[in-house]
Amino acid sequence: MANSAQARKRARQAVKQRAHNAGLRTAFRTAVKKVVKAIEAGDKAAAQSVFAESVKIIDRIADKGIFHKNKAARHKSRLSARIKAMA
Repeated sequence: MANSAQARKRARQAVKQRAHNAGLRTAFRTAVKKVVKAIEAGDKAAAQSVFAESVKIIDRIADKGIFHKNKAARHKSRLSARIKAMA
């Protein structure tokens, strides 16, 4: 347990920050799932438009450090490859 006032405050802040980060992680996963769903539906144009929106969300979350930039790049690359494979 936190003993100093500073440590108690940091513990309170950590709880709030953890909840905020959890929401961002959820947004990341949701963005990826939306693209996968569009790909599985078979509509390439819709998949490309959803992918463009999702890239913005994925990049924003990676910039905040919630996920590593390489993880974001890996997801974007794999989703892009799946969209290109729809021919």
